Formats: sequence, structure tokens, C-alpha cells
Amino acid sequence: MRVLETVGGPADLKKLTAQELTDLATEIRGVLVETVSRTGGHLGPNLGMVEITLAMHRVFDSPHDRLVFDVGHQAYVHKLVTGRAPKFDTLRQQGGLSGYPSQAESDHDIIENSHASTALSYADGLAKAYRLRKEDRHVVALIGDGGLTGGMAWEALNNIAAAKDLKLIIIVNDNGRSYSDTVGGLSTHLTSLRTNPRYEKVLDLIKKNLARTPYVGPPMYEVLHGVKKGLKDMLAPQGMFEDLGLKYVGPVAGHDREAMEDALRSAKAFGGPVIVHAVTQKGFGYAAAEQDEEDNFHQIRPVNKPRGWTDVFADEMIRIGHRRQDVVAITAAMLHPTGLAAFATEFPDRIFDVGIAEQHAVTSAAGLALGGLHPVVALYSTFLNRAFDQVLMDVALHSLGVTFVLDRAGVTGDDGPSHNGMWDMSILQVVPGLRLAAPRDGKRLEELLTEAVEVSDAPTVLRFAKGEVLPDIDAIDRIGGLDVLKRSGTDVLLVGIGAMAATAMDVAGRLEAQGFGVTVVDPRWVKPVDPKLIELAGTVKLVVTIEDNGRAGGCGSMIAQALRDAAVKTPVRDFGIPQKFLDHAKRPAVLQEIGLTGQDLARDITELIAKHHGDAMSEPDRASGRPGSA
Repeated sequence: MRVLETVGGPADLKKLTAQELTDLATEIRGVLVETVSRTGGHLGPNLGMVEITLAMHRVFDSPHDRLVFDVGHQAYVHKLVTGRAPKFDTLRQQGGLSGYPSQAESDHDIIENSHASTALSYADGLAKAYRLRKEDRHVVALIGDGGLTGGMAWEALNNIAAAKDLKLIIIVNDNGRSYSDTVGGLSTHLTSLRTNPRYEKVLDLIKKNLARTPYVGPPMYEVLHGVKKGLKDMLAPQGMFEDLGLKYVGPVAGHDREAMEDALRSAKAFGGPVIVHAVTQKGFGYAAAEQDEEDNFHQIRPVNKPRGWTDVFADEMIRIGHRRQDVVAITAAMLHPTGLAAFATEFPDRIFDVGIAEQHAVTSAAGLALGGLHPVVALYSTFLNRAFDQVLMDVALHSLGVTFVLDRAGVTGDDGPSHNGMWDMSILQVVPGLRLAAPRDGKRLEELLTEAVEVSDAPTVLRFAKGEVLPDIDAIDRIGGLDVLKRSGTDVLLVGIGAMAATAMDVAGRLEAQGFGVTVVDPRWVKPVDPKLIELAGTVKLVVTIEDNGRAGGCGSMIAQALRDAAVKTPVRDFGIPQKFLDHAKRPAVLQEIGLTGQDLARDITELIAKHHGDAMSEPDRASGRPGSA
């Protein structure tokens, strides 16, 4: 029997011998490689977390003591030792285990937000709550050196340091990487910590020896203690943390389980906030991951991957870079995932990786624009949520020409609720002057990106989906800024937004088969609403919008508002993503679940057309993502 099969929960780990624990670590790495290679997911981060996770669970008593994982993509080992090993082969599959911590899965998971730099704030609040409730519980927060590049983490540290009696241990998993190499001054500082000797052992040795010498010893120790800060800065500059008032332990070899347990026990006994600095290697124990220069198998990359939206963006950025010397690019620790790696190779002095710091990325872009450049900020759609204030007040307020490229917009699927890019078109609608484009295919992505970087007096946004780029759909006509994709009558005007234009074409074919006349348009630029779209809407019997964005405040809502303002009385029905957090599954499965497939939409629209009165068209439908529902 494998050791892992004997582990039903953290308590079982405390019964294992040293050799059994070593065998268990090997088994866990084997399970990680075998499973994640098949299901996809975050392999490298978890290979580097095996010994740290075992030590955490052996020293602390989860779930009584709370373990909080920043980002959460390094929690696979935690799942394996908290009773979920039998289901681990369902990782990231529909109805299976989430790729992140999940409250629904286990009492050992308390948060499931997969955005970085948040764990320390959660931990601060938890520890304060337990203190006020007089509960004897520890809180352990695990954050990577990449997560520490986010400003929110340092806001939390500033507050944690002021609470001297919090039972809070912070483990910094320092592997020199986030997605790729960690960048910035913090990274340089942690590198010096990794490569310098620890001064604490020296100081403790001096203290023990001097204590044996009456009269002279204690006073001499006080003198030496007085120069502690200087000694510390000379031998190991952990003063970065201790100057905040946080006790520092480390650096500790993060793949040495016994050393990690010793460090955590010391931290637990201290009685106040403690930083434990663990040095690890991303992908440890799996040669292919260790040797992968791009990101140490941060995520498993499919073999022979078809050309995707990100690839199209990457190639067009190179062409734009050659044409426009003023175009620069910014990424937030995601050089490869957002497609900017090739741009960085071609134009190394025109790329800025700011670390996991989206707020800083946006306002830094504003500064670049003020300085006469045109920045392109490439982020995942879900991560723009974190920098909305900066888009609004630092870029739009100053009418600056900054282009935001939002990858993974709409339903992304596998990574679960926090990664679906279903909010961007809603939150950006309220930004004055901002222009928003949604390309339907690769050719339109190239065209719209070129148009976006030509705008110098307002922010522009380009958003596109995850995965394989859709086949090009050529227009049969252009009306104003609208691309007309099909025209067979005026019963229904289908407005297909971005990647959903292909779905609109599918719906149109089904409606035409039933004898209805349909016109399909792609607005290309969805904000502001094109006046020609308003005119066209006045010539049809029903307007239907289809978007892979939340219905609340989305493009459909804005088009309906524009028609009301223009006194156009044509009924509008908007189809989009329901305002709820969607479970993880493949994109097609999610779209089917929420009723955004050609078959579902054609049936619903047919029922709407069949109604004799316009007010009947607003009756609630069965599916939560369809008209009439919240």
C-alpha cells in the first residue's frame, strides 16, 4: 500500500516516520505529474510546495488552525493530504475538484479567491477575529515572492506588524518566480537573503557563551545586541521585514521538511507575527519542470496547440512595434501568458514587467502616455478588475492614449469562477471617453488593435476569448462602423459581440430555416454605441444582442439604453452570462449550461417572435442567463 493511501487527513501525517514522509513526498510528486499532465493545471508551483505543505500540516492543526494560500494554485498538495486524494483525478474537470481551494470541497479550505497578493489581508482579519473572540487558533498564510510584488500584500504587512500579539505566521515561498522570473527590487533583496549566511545562529552562540561570564557577559551582550541591526544588514538583510516590526526566521531550505518543521515550530511558539522565509525551486523533483526556462511548467502547455487569440495578438504587436517606435508594452508578471514574450525579445527596451501589480501597471502606463509614448497594457480580463480606479481616474480622467488588451475575456472555464472574464464590458461601460472593441476573429483582432493604438486622446480596450482563434467571418457590407455579416430580412437584428458573432451566425441559420428574415451585425467597437446601429434597430421587429459578458450593465444593456434615449421603440432582448459565479468546466460546457449556444438561443428567439404582444416578450425564461432573469 502506498503511503498516500493511508493519509485521510492531516492528523495521519503526524503518525508517519521520517522515512514514510520521504516516501510520501515522492509519491505526491508522482501523482502531481501524472494527474496534472492529463487534466491540465498548475504543475510547477505544486512540485515546489510538497515539503512545505507537509510541514505546515504536521506543525499546525487544520482546520482549527487556518491555512490561507495566496493565489491558491499551489494548494494541490494541500488537497491531497486533506482527504481529497481519491478524487484528485477529477481535478479541473466538470463536477470534479477545483484547481484552487474551495469551501464547498473541504473544511480545510477557508478562502477560494485565486487573485494574488490577498492572503495576508485575509490572514490579518482572521487572526484579529480569533483574538477578539479569545479563540486559541493560529493563522498561517502562504505567499510567494511573486505575490509580494503586489502592493496589497505590503498594505497588509504594515498592519500585521502593528499587532504584536497576533498568532499569525507568514511563509514566504521564495522560488524566484511568479509565472516567470520574479522582477523588481523585492526580488533582488530576496536573492541577497538566499545567498547570505544567517546571523541569528551567530548571535545566539555569542549570547550563550557570554551568559556564562559573570558581570562582563551580560553587559557585553547588550552592547552586541545594540549593534544587531548593523550585523543583520551586513550578514543578511532581513531588516526589510524586521524594520516593520516582524520577527524573521530564515532563509530556510524549503525542500528540507525537518528544517521547515523546526522553523514553523519556532514561529508558532513566538506568540506574535513571524515571517518564515523558505527558499524553494519551482518544479522541484521533476527534471523536465526544473529545466523549463519559460516558467518551470507553471501550467501544463498542450502539445501542438492550435493557433490561439493570444498568438494573433503577439504577432500583431511585433508588426506594430516595427511601425510605431512610440509603442511600448506592460505586463503584470505574465510575459508569456499574455503573448508579450516575442515583443520583449524584439524590443527589449520597450517592455516593462511590473510584477503582480495591476494597479501600478495602469498608472505607470498613464505616466508613459504623459511622456509621449503609447503603452499597451496586456492583462487577463479578470485581473483588470483590480485596477478599475486607475483606469478611471489615472488614465481616462486625463484623456490619455493607453491601450488595454484583455486576454481570457468571457467564459474561460477550467480555472473556475474567479478567472471568468465576465465583468470587463460592464465595469468599463461607466468610464467616460473609453472606447471598447471586441474582435470576432483573428483578422478583426489585428485590425482593431491597429485602430486602438492610433487613438491618442482616450483609453482604448481590446478584449478577446481564451483558446483557439475562431475562423475568420468576412463582412458582406459596412454600415458606419458596423460589419454586416448576413442580411436576409428584417424580422430580427442579431448583434453578435466579439467571439459570440460566430454564435449569432449559427442562430441566424436556424432562424432562417424557420422562415424568418435575419440581419447579423458585428459592432466591432461596442463602446460607444454606433449611431448606425441605432438607425438599423429602428427598421426591424426585434433586436437581439449576444455577448459573453455579464448581462448586468453589459453591451446589451447599453444598446437598449441608447435605443430608449433615441426613442426607438423596437424591443431589445439581451443574452449574456448570468450574474453568478460559474463552476469550472470547459468553455463549451459552461456556455451550454447558461443557454448561450446556437440551438438554445434560436429556440428562445423563436418563442419571442411568436408572441403577439411586445410586453409578453419580457416573460421570464427557464435559463438563468436569459432575458427576464437576474
